[in-house]
This record gives sequence, structure tokens and C-alpha cells, in this order.
Amino acid sequence: MDILRPTLIRIEGRVYRKNLIQEQPYQHEEEQDFFAGPGDCVDEPCDTFVVEETENGFQCRVEVPSPLYKYIIGKKGETKKRLETETRTSISIPKPGVEGEIVITGQHRSGVTSARTRIDVLLDSFRKKQPFTHFLSFALNQPAVQERFLQFKEEVLEKCSKDHGVSSSLFQNPAKLHLTLGTLVLLNEQEIQKACDLLQRCKEDFVDQIAGGKPLIVEVAGVEYMNDDPAVMDVLYAKVRMKDGSDRLQMVADQLVERFVASGLMLKEWDRVKLHATVMNTLFRKDPSADERNNTMTGKSSFKERESFNGRNILKLFENFYFGEVQLDSVRLSQRFSSDASGYYATSGQLIF
Repeated sequence: MDILRPTLIRIEGRVYRKNLIQEQPYQHEEEQDFFAGPGDCVDEPCDTFVVEETENGFQCRVEVPSPLYKYIIGKKGETKKRLETETRTSISIPKPGVEGEIVITGQHRSGVTSARTRIDVLLDSFRKKQPFTHFLSFALNQPAVQERFLQFKEEVLEKCSKDHGVSSSLFQNPAKLHLTLGTLVLLNEQEIQKACDLLQRCKEDFVDQIAGGKPLIVEVAGVEYMNDDPAVMDVLYAKVRMKDGSDRLQMVADQLVERFVASGLMLKEWDRVKLHATVMNTLFRKDPSADERNNTMTGKSSFKERESFNGRNILKLFENFYFGEVQLDSVRLSQRFSSDASGYYATSGQLIF
């Protein structure tokens, strides 16, 4: 990292510098002692959270999902002890698995503020390492499209099965055909509800205006690949376009992601959402339930090596394959590794046009 251009971390609308520290590899993350030392952040006074004055000093409360408690506690409680010692505060953490608030108390406002800031930076760092739990999606699994997809699969296997790496295990589950707009790490019911509430605000603020209160009619046609060599593909996807030639779908997708990133619920990955529907993915070869994130999957991949496939003939023969027309009438907050009665991902909330 360039010391003149340190990493910036945005927390609750405020930006902090993260200084360079020596990171050690950890084999068992949850068992190690994670320590946020004095060099990890700038402990400047912060007015983005509330520090209350009490009879015995000052107090600050912070809502933290229970799966993240361990990162504040550390191995044998060492991280918590060091935070308390260096900031001269007391940090109360709910019991494991019990949702609640972490309470920071101390005799000096500056100490409480420092402890809160360090906890925020620590949590932000480890939240980014969590596998994503939910994603915003448009479902493309309407019956006609599923039927055409199965025809595509049958023809590819008939004409290209002798090509290196091509097998039936690579194909998407037709019931789960979708467009992914962005992924989220939601670790308790409160965070899921926050995402659902934001979806509804987006509907009122701009989605209804862009969509005109009607479904967006799109065509799923043509295939393209992710990497730069068709002989060693990992992902083949179907292209999606508005039937009327407009960019309204792109506008809805980009503005949704922009709003979710601004809220802190989603990490910014691209300047624009890449609208695509995965039809073949080497992640499915070893894990049929794997969710597409291509090579940028949040958290640890289920396996390190991916056996690519030669997709040259597939591109040549199916470059303009027509999967069908779809009416998009909702954006769903979909739950990873789940299925509903239709076979699609279980929906935690949705925005209906």
C-alpha cells in the first residue's frame, strides 16, 4: 500500500484512514486474537454516533450482529481486554447468539469515543470477510425461458460435449435463472429488515418513476463469456436487453446499487451493474448450489481450483441463441443457499413495480 495514499474506510458517513500494519495469515480465523491497535485508525472525535453522559461518566451503545461478537472479544478475550485497557473503558457484550447492543462505558468522553471508533473499524474489516448472505435479483425463471434454457443445454451437450471440460454439471438450475444486481452481508433480522425498508424507499424515490409503474419487458438473447480466452472459460452468460431499446433496466439497477452502497449495506464493486444471466459456471461443477460471483466471490471459495472449459464451439454455434422474453415486475432480496416452492431463491423482501 502506498503510504501517501492510505486505504480509506467509510463508516456511517465519515471517512477514516487505515494505517499500514503487518498482517499475519490465520488458519482458523475465529480462534485467533484479532487486535485493533492504536495504529489501526485515527481516534479522532466523531459526531456520527451518540455518546451519552451518565452519573458515572459516559456511555455509547452500538448494535452489532451476534456473529461478529467474536471479533470484538478475540482469543481468550484478549482483544476486548486491550481495547478496554488502552481506552480506559469497560465494554459489555451480550452472550454468544443473543442479539443486542455492545455497551461502552468510561469516565471520559474521549475514551468512549476512541473505543467506539476502534470497534467500528474492526467490525468493518471483518464484515468484508464474511460470505454474502443475500443478493438483489431479478428472477428470469419464467416457464418459457426455462424451456428454452433446457433446449440450449440439450443442444450444447449434443454438439459440444467432446470439447474439453464441457459437461452437464456446468449448467445453471433453470428454476434459479436470474440477474444479480449486488450482494449483501445481512447477519440478523434487523439488518434484513433494514434492507427491506430501503427497497421500499427506492421504489418511492425513483423506481416507479423510471419503470412507469409497469413491468420492464426484456429479451434474453445471445451468450458471452467473462474472461479473455474462450478456450478456458469459467462463466458463460446470457445477455439481457430492454425490448424497447431503452436503458431503463440499467438505470434501475445502477441506482439501486448506488443507494444500497450509500447506506452501507453493500460494497461498491463496479461503476455500473453488469446485467447478465449465468447459464454455465465452473463453480457448479463441484457445488451445484454455488451462487454466482465469478472470481470475485465474497468470503472464501468452496474450492480453490476451477476446471475451465473450452467454449469456442459453444460461442460459434450459440452466439445468438434466443432464450425468450421476460416481464420483470419486482426486485427481490434473495437469500443465498435457499429455495422457495417454485425452486427459485427464498425471498426475504421485494420491491414490486
